[in-house]
Amino acid sequence: MFKINNFTNNDDVAIIAEKGPFQVIQYKRDLSVSPSTAVNAYFCDKMNIRKRQVICDLSKAEGIICQAGAMQWTVGDVKATTGVKGASDFLGKLVKGKVTGESAIKPEYVGNGTLVLEPTYRHLILLDTSEWNGKVVLDDGLFLACEASIKQKLVARSNISSAVLGGEGLFNLALAGNGIAVLECRCPQEELIEVFLENDVLRVDGSFAIAWSDSLSFTVERSGKTLIGSAASGEGFVNVYRGTGKVLLAPIDSTVGGFPVSTTAHSAPASAGTKTAGVLGAFLGGVADALD
Repeated sequence: MFKINNFTNNDDVAIIAEKGPFQVIQYKRDLSVSPSTAVNAYFCDKMNIRKRQVICDLSKAEGIICQAGAMQWTVGDVKATTGVKGASDFLGKLVKGKVTGESAIKPEYVGNGTLVLEPTYRHLILLDTSEWNGKVVLDDGLFLACEASIKQKLVARSNISSAVLGGEGLFNLALAGNGIAVLECRCPQEELIEVFLENDVLRVDGSFAIAWSDSLSFTVERSGKTLIGSAASGEGFVNVYRGTGKVLLAPIDSTVGGFPVSTTAHSAPASAGTKTAGVLGAFLGGVADALD
């Protein structure tokens, strides 16, 4: 038996979200301040920049998978495993981590205790995969944790130009199965825009989409119909989501730096942006499309 006091029942801590085995807490003030950090703490408070953490109740899930290094502490009957089932499985996880920007080995925690993840200054979003028909594709570097009932898969881009010219890489991480996942995002859930497509097309200039339905075809294409038009528009290439499904858009580009991510180094860097300007870029786009 264990009891936790002065944590969620602290008057400086608020539970701001709760789904399945996960709770997201937010600190109302940063009390752990020294003279060298006082100025930053003051302006963070004025700009509503808060520390947040995820609390996982393992008794409500068959297991919790999280990014390597994300665990801060556990209490109770908690066991951690690597989830690696032999050399071939390890190689597969290594490749998956390399191409998606996530940690190669994600530990799985099982038992009946409590798991608390490291604090972060990013916003923590609880995503229910059942609301995405059981499979959702994520932008690089967003994944933090999920229930073990959710399987992680690689999704390849639809054409060569998406990888060669889009600056987005060849693969994305997809979460398949029903359960709750935790995402680290640069903007709060209140600002996320949901776009529902029914046999239609969404074009996005930049890495603003943080998640989209697996049913959608994702490519990187020229912004204009012609090579000269794409170059003259100044947009170059845009992300294109085509078909029937849902896209979750952030109001800020996920690749822009300068934002405090976490108090530890577990978060992976986001992928590069998609803009390619100029006549040369438009010409290369035409070559790549011809090869597809």
